[in-house]
Amino acid sequence: MGTTCRPPPRLRRAGRLLRRAMSGCVWELGPPGKRWLVAGLGNPGLPGTRHSVGMAVLGQLARRLGVAERWARDRRCAADLARAALGDAQLVLLRPRRLMNANGRSVARAAELLGLTAEEVYLVHDDLDKPLGKLALKLGGSARGHNGVRSCISCLNSNAMPRLRVGIGRPTHPNAVQAHVLGRFSPSEQELLPPVLERATDLLLDHIRERSQGPWSGT
Repeated sequence: MGTTCRPPPRLRRAGRLLRRAMSGCVWELGPPGKRWLVAGLGNPGLPGTRHSVGMAVLGQLARRLGVAERWARDRRCAADLARAALGDAQLVLLRPRRLMNANGRSVARAAELLGLTAEEVYLVHDDLDKPLGKLALKLGGSARGHNGVRSCISCLNSNAMPRLRVGIGRPTHPNAVQAHVLGRFSPSEQELLPPVLERATDLLLDHIRERSQGPWSGT
């Protein structure tokens, strides 16, 4: 059997220190301006599944903002974080490392550390009731049966978070819902996904830019 190659202890320690330093940079105050937390809901370790399409949007958003290589793990909120500038505003991108049903714990802790209200926290998540590729951005409202959103509402003690819903379609048979959301996109769906992620990113950035120029309230 072959052996697994591991870097020397000194390099492993240097890597840990670098990741810790990058994580700390997320919480440092930048220049004056509005700050927003953008959370992509999903299940860690399950990329490419319909239920984690919110995390896919965050990946595209990070690439668009030039921070795709700057994700850093933060143990305080059990999430991967990246900070980016958008004009005079600051965005903190978040991918929870907890399961979907507990995503809210990561989101709420990050909002607390950043000193943000629920209105300043964007949630990006899948939507069974919209066909694949259909997007909708709304301010606040109920969880509509989405466990990740329900967790966020509970942990933030508010339902005022703006949400970008990304359609994944609903299977015809009710018993197939769980397998559908936890399953990976089919080859034909994967061909449609890149432009969907682009449009989702456009919609999100346009909305944040507009709100950054207006009052601080969630309007």
